[in-house]
Amino acid sequence: MRTTRAFELPPDKAKANQRAIRLEWITIGYLVSAIFFIYITLGASQAMKAAWIEDILSLVPPISFLVASRVRHRPPSERYPFGLHRAVSVGYLCASLALAAMGLFILYDSVSKLAAFEHAPIGLVQPWGEPIWLGWFMIPALVYSAVPAVVLGRVKLPLARELHDKVLYADAKMNKADWLTAVAAMVGVIGIGLGLWWLDSLAAILISLDITHDGIKNLRTATADLMDERPTLIDSSALDPLPQRLRTELRSLDWVRDAAVRVREEGHVFFADIQVVPTSTEDLTSRLATVARRLMDLDWRLHDVVIMPAEKVEEERRADPARPDARTSS
Repeated sequence: MRTTRAFELPPDKAKANQRAIRLEWITIGYLVSAIFFIYITLGASQAMKAAWIEDILSLVPPISFLVASRVRHRPPSERYPFGLHRAVSVGYLCASLALAAMGLFILYDSVSKLAAFEHAPIGLVQPWGEPIWLGWFMIPALVYSAVPAVVLGRVKLPLARELHDKVLYADAKMNKADWLTAVAAMVGVIGIGLGLWWLDSLAAILISLDITHDGIKNLRTATADLMDERPTLIDSSALDPLPQRLRTELRSLDWVRDAAVRVREEGHVFFADIQVVPTSTEDLTSRLATVARRLMDLDWRLHDVVIMPAEKVEEERRADPARPDARTSS
């Protein structure tokens, strides 16, 4: 069975990928410490519990990215003739499922406790002999769980766009939004201190809604990728312009009467199936091979191009790449 060629990142992208890997290891180390600090100050607060679980879930995207980074570069085999690029999409799907499921669980748990009028007390601790309200330790732990994460998220976002890596992008967006979780949890803790017990459950509900929203949004994108949806930009806001670039390039050739392009996304690389209507069949094999190499040079993400001659191509439905709802058009 014919297999696709082995994949190697261009030198500049390889450097960006190594930087992303280092950042994800730093993220994991930082998250483990944040999870520990929140755990030792957890108390009975629902908001703290939700923030703690979200930090645990935040480990899933960087772990998925690191695993996928090792797997996706394995050479194609007879069993996997297209390679293992979709390890990225599988990791993305796993991370999204974990987020959505845990967000719904926290939402159910928090709503149940609010409906039952459960009061979550925050007691006193005596670390230095004098009694101190535990909330004064909770707030610094929440600040520590948010501020470095926001910085890491901002650093990862340009790398995710450069590498066209949706797992890294989802991780960066989650990190950037962590301050919202911390602020909501702080409101819940302060609410308990002021006697407004319901603020704690309300804050936990807001955190759970944020987690669920992220999970469902990412789940939709991951599922669409695995179902060979037309490629989109890294933030899924519009169609990727690459298929149109390929079509324009082909139709600019004097020996091509018409062309149709079909591109699928596998992880962070693209595979293209192309039909061309030649004006003549003279030296056609050589022409097809030359144009395939020319197209491969257009974009580093274009990993494999298959070009077939045809007598005619079907009329394609047009879609405006700038419109988000154009994603479902072909």
